[in-house]
Amino acid sequence: MEGASQCADLLFELGTEELPPVALKRLSDALTWAFVEGLQRANLQHGPVHAYATPRRLALWVEACATAQPDRATERRGPAVQAAFDAEGNPTRAAQGFARSCNTGVDQLERLTTDKGEWLVYNFQELGKPTAELLPGIAEEALNRLPIPKRMRWGASEAQFVRPVQWLLFLLGEQVVPCRLLDTEAGNLTHGHRFHHPQALRIEHPAQYAEVLREQGRVIADFAQRREKIRRQVAQTADAIGGHAPIDEALLDEVTGLVEWPVPISAGFEERFLEVPHEALISTMKKNQKYFHLVDAQGRLMNHFITIANIDSPKPELIKEGNERVVRPRLSDAMFFWQQDGKRTLDSRIDSLKGVLFQQKLGSMHDKSVRVAALAGVIAGHIGGDRAAAEKAGMLSRCDLMTEMVYEFPEMQGIMGRYQAKRDGESDEIAQALDEFYMPRFSGDDLPRTRTGIAVSLAERLDTLVGIFGIGMKPTGDKDPFALRRAALGALRIMREHSLALDLRQLLEYAVEQLRPAITEPDCAEEVYGFMLERLKGIYLDQQIAVDLFEAVAAIRPDSIADFDRRVQAVVAFRTLTAADALAAANKRIHNILKKSAQAIPPEVDPDLFDSPQEQTLYSVIEQKRNEIAPLMADAAYEQVLQSLATLQAPVDQFFDQVMVMADNPAIRTNRLALLNRLNKLFLGVADISILQS
Repeated sequence: MEGASQCADLLFELGTEELPPVALKRLSDALTWAFVEGLQRANLQHGPVHAYATPRRLALWVEACATAQPDRATERRGPAVQAAFDAEGNPTRAAQGFARSCNTGVDQLERLTTDKGEWLVYNFQELGKPTAELLPGIAEEALNRLPIPKRMRWGASEAQFVRPVQWLLFLLGEQVVPCRLLDTEAGNLTHGHRFHHPQALRIEHPAQYAEVLREQGRVIADFAQRREKIRRQVAQTADAIGGHAPIDEALLDEVTGLVEWPVPISAGFEERFLEVPHEALISTMKKNQKYFHLVDAQGRLMNHFITIANIDSPKPELIKEGNERVVRPRLSDAMFFWQQDGKRTLDSRIDSLKGVLFQQKLGSMHDKSVRVAALAGVIAGHIGGDRAAAEKAGMLSRCDLMTEMVYEFPEMQGIMGRYQAKRDGESDEIAQALDEFYMPRFSGDDLPRTRTGIAVSLAERLDTLVGIFGIGMKPTGDKDPFALRRAALGALRIMREHSLALDLRQLLEYAVEQLRPAITEPDCAEEVYGFMLERLKGIYLDQQIAVDLFEAVAAIRPDSIADFDRRVQAVVAFRTLTAADALAAANKRIHNILKKSAQAIPPEVDPDLFDSPQEQTLYSVIEQKRNEIAPLMADAAYEQVLQSLATLQAPVDQFFDQVMVMADNPAIRTNRLALLNRLNKLFLGVADISILQS
């Protein structure tokens, strides 16, 4: 094209009032993605893209952006040649009209032959538009597509954005892109730090943008650079104090979204506050004040914290004192709650749960605690735990919800239970279980470790699943108000990763019995089992286990999830064997034959009815394998079972090659069906391998 090699750097910056810090990175990523997509749609080639985001700006620098679209060869199709010319070969009105619409003559038109006939066409070069003309529309659409739940107006303007817009910088090369967006005229001016350099800064070329802001404006525009600078500052400051700062990545992102020129300030609080559960102190420092807490070499909380100021103050001690003054009342509140809650034991709060509703049809929190305690006791008995401890932990599991501490700090639920139980003199096992009761809280979270904690955590989830399914409120689509999917996934992780030999169906039926007066869905235990298997399928899919392999095990409905997992691993290993495909195909054939058979199949095989050596051979190896795998099945050594059965390929293939199963003689036919049924049951002891795809 004309000037195809011409390009220039592009710079776009929207200056605003302080943007929401938690959303800043998301807004920056969305703007960059939408803007670049707009360039691609306009067929504008470009080089690397650099995104910038600070509390007062969203920007991007695009290197080597084409200054115009490439010219494009275009073809317009007109009327069919048959309709374009009369019998004498003169152009018809249709041909003349098409030529006029193309601003040319009929003699300049070309012909295109297709399998459907011949047509008049006009071929021409469509000139690409200048990039400067296209950029305002690209930018406007990108801004409109930002994930902003609620936009605001400001002043007398009709423009709407997440925060009031203060300036617009838009350059292509050294030229301003002429436009007006969000009621703001584009220019070549940006603004530095609100306090250090509030004056306007002229940007002569896009490549200078970040350097000018940093060196003159005291603004680190690059979010990632600013984030890593803060990380280093916090680590160095903590080291100087003699501590270590455990960095919460979400907090680091939020603090990065709050400052343009980060300066670390170390401060502290009175040691007396360390009597309060450290999680509460850390929570208030992080959540309310955006501070980084410090721990010593033993991991114990120190009475120091680090805050990141947005100004390089000549008197940093004033910032330090101000932050200490602000945090003190919050820490005092936490201490007050801790002291007040200590005046009552968890046990004394059990009755207060009667006044808190869990679900209208399923009763109060007290009712649920009673059910969870009973089910936890049953589970503990099966996994080698202390049944009495599990029942006690089940009754106390929700009592910390009635404390002032958890009321003010909801994230302390469970944690407060652990601290209060220790203060009440409960055993370490019970105290730990009250915290583990909530585990896993989210995907990838730690699992409960104590037997008592495992029992109450699992009992809680199974009771919720059965209860909500039992009153007909199972999840539909995206609606899951009781977080049943999360409850199922948590229960599955506990049983699977701890290899618990628990009969899941039996536990679900026990939960049904406890909820019997409220249950309206008679098959809810089986529905919950199926629901959990669907979640289990998702877990295996995430681990690259094929669906057909999962279904092969699910077909026999194992009682325990741990047993299910052992079978899955066995089938994974079986599938790598050379005999796997042939045996899967043979089992599928056997399955179909048995399914189509309308006659009753006898439980035993009569060797006297064999009339071929292949029948006798197959029968002999089946009986041999039954004896061989019996102890392996007793030990749940499923992988060795399938390896042993893999040697059946040859006699099975010979049987089907030489023997007609559906013989005319009814006695011989039913005997052969019994033989195949006996073979089928050997494999079904582990999984239905007929489901496996080759």
